[in-house]
Amino acid sequence: MAFEKIKVANPIVEMDGDEMTRVFWQSIKDKLIFPFLDLDIKYYDLGVLHRDATDDKVTVEAAEATLKYNVAIKCATITPDEARVKEFNLKQMWKSPNGTIRNIINGTVFREPIICKNVPRLVPGWTKPICIGRHAFGDQYRATDAVLKGPGKLKLVFEGKDEQIDLEVFNFTGAGGVALSMYNTDESIRAFAEASMTTAYEKKWPLYLSTKNTILKKYDGRFKDIFQEVYEAVWKSKFEAAGIWYEHRLIDDMVAYALKSEGGYVWACKNYDGDVQSDFLAQGFGSLGLMTSVLVCPDGKTIEAEAAHGTVTRHFRVHQKGGETSTNSIASIFAWTRGLAHRAKLDDNARLLDFALKLEAACVGTVESGKMTKDLALLIHGSSNVTRSHYLNTEEFIDAVAEELRSRL
Repeated sequence: MAFEKIKVANPIVEMDGDEMTRVFWQSIKDKLIFPFLDLDIKYYDLGVLHRDATDDKVTVEAAEATLKYNVAIKCATITPDEARVKEFNLKQMWKSPNGTIRNIINGTVFREPIICKNVPRLVPGWTKPICIGRHAFGDQYRATDAVLKGPGKLKLVFEGKDEQIDLEVFNFTGAGGVALSMYNTDESIRAFAEASMTTAYEKKWPLYLSTKNTILKKYDGRFKDIFQEVYEAVWKSKFEAAGIWYEHRLIDDMVAYALKSEGGYVWACKNYDGDVQSDFLAQGFGSLGLMTSVLVCPDGKTIEAEAAHGTVTRHFRVHQKGGETSTNSIASIFAWTRGLAHRAKLDDNARLLDFALKLEAACVGTVESGKMTKDLALLIHGSSNVTRSHYLNTEEFIDAVAEELRSRL
């Protein structure tokens, strides 16, 4: 019996990408999306050559379209360094598309692992996912630093409209040293708090914010205070009704707790902590190929979903020469499912939500039935024991997921 396509009322924004991820992105659409959905896609090519041809205007347009339509699904993209500028003969070293999109949408990035029972975890106690929200603005990433020569006085000066601040930081008497000044804004911290609480409430998981407010009493203390204000004003009653909670913890306590916990919570991290802890988490859960990434607006209405990994250049070089690849597409498939599930919630489309959940279950079910790509086979069997019979190639894996999906639909 032919499958009656699910009608999706409102559009989604699709952002195409680069290299190996671009290759299997097309297969995901052809085999797992288009046969089942009647979908209006607003397409933007964020491949590095098209970004270069449009002077990166296409990235801005894609972000603006995301704000208009509320849902975007993005393929992994190249952020060019010197070598890439040379390789593609680019006009300049264009900024990270993710950074550009993040700044326009004003979102917080939430990363969460996909758990397959047969894929071993470095932290075996993690039986439930841990979702990390990284406040991707300010702090060290927008800091001004300097190397100082010789003796002298270091000061922190703020020339405000409402107040003037002039603080002596340190008096250098020797050969000099280094200095750093960094900042954040109340507006950005508030948006981070709103996005974190929205995400935790949607998942019905508890929320933890980690800072070092015992040392940075005013700086980190501000994060703690704003989160508490937002929680008390808007979320406390909702959280309590849902049987979940919000708590502030010191970063060192939180890391220790995370290692001992079984998972099942949202962890809101400041910028640097989020950068470090999201990689720690990915390794602990087994693989970056099993990590989703969703950019969430403060109001929770607009999201952009993508895989947490890069463009898999090494596999693309093999693909270019006509060789066989076995590239894990699960995180990219989950970019589609997370985006489509959000569209379903906004549109109140039960069939679409059911489809997105079944496609996720089909990915996990395929791996748990023993059909997987080489990266997962290596984790399960060990590098010295893996043979070609243990894994499928890139396209075979997507075909296996499609077969599993059809059986579930």
